[in-house]
Amino acid sequence: MKKRILFLILYLPSYLIAQENQNMDKEGSYILTDFSYQNDAIFLGRRDSISTPYLASSLGYYNRSGLFVDASMSYLTKSNENRIDLVLASFGYRFGSNKFTGVLSGTKYFFNDKSYNVQSEIEGDFSAVLSYDFGILEASVISSSYFSKNTNPDFFLGAQIAKSLFLIHKRLLIKPTFNSIAGSQYFYQEYYRYNRIGSRKGNTTGQNQQTVTKALVIDEVSKFSLLNLEISVPIQYYYKSILFSFNPQWAFPQTNATLTSEDTTTKENLKNIFYWTAGISFWFNTKREK
Repeated sequence: MKKRILFLILYLPSYLIAQENQNMDKEGSYILTDFSYQNDAIFLGRRDSISTPYLASSLGYYNRSGLFVDASMSYLTKSNENRIDLVLASFGYRFGSNKFTGVLSGTKYFFNDKSYNVQSEIEGDFSAVLSYDFGILEASVISSSYFSKNTNPDFFLGAQIAKSLFLIHKRLLIKPTFNSIAGSQYFYQEYYRYNRIGSRKGNTTGQNQQTVTKALVIDEVSKFSLLNLEISVPIQYYYKSILFSFNPQWAFPQTNATLTSEDTTTKENLKNIFYWTAGISFWFNTKREK
């Protein structure tokens, strides 16, 4: 049971940047479905000026060989913005032993044309995660590349330290976690150009406004800089084939962007963010385990 809970922690569907990986149950294949609510869409400590609350559902198949596929849909619940805002399709491979584990994965993003999600100009990503359980702490290294529509790809490198605390006969898990991540900001420049500055998608009011928007650049866009520090405390309770989860997270964004247009230069004012996700997951064995 412990191995399965650890794996489900990592693969509850999410559009956040990195997924760690711990011990995995490879004794059987199974289907995993999840329903969750996130009060705001945060990416590397960045968010839109308008909150982006999502109600999400997903369905995934995880084969005993380590291969997996997953699809999810996120519905924007913001007043006057109700719509399917994001669809994700992921595939990957998990591998490892008791102490050392890893994941290779790729994700394709399908955003609504009107989406103002801070990731809305991203089309896909590839990620690799390597983890080692030292007993006292679990450490992970995360590498990923994100591809946007009209600019260079972003490269990110992150590190994570976590501690799993099992209670109530190993049915309750509390996992204090610290993350740090560094990388470039091409995705953020595209978000500002086509979304944050000027008009929102689907509401362009004039050619001049669109030209000004495209002229905007982020001075630090190509620099490999520390982007975010984050503390989270996932809390999960396992009962039979059901997993209840709640994950409070505190983001401390770093490297404020310097926004330069034809007329002005502005330093972004990033603020610390508290956000959370709550969900319920079910899994079904595709073959009865011995």
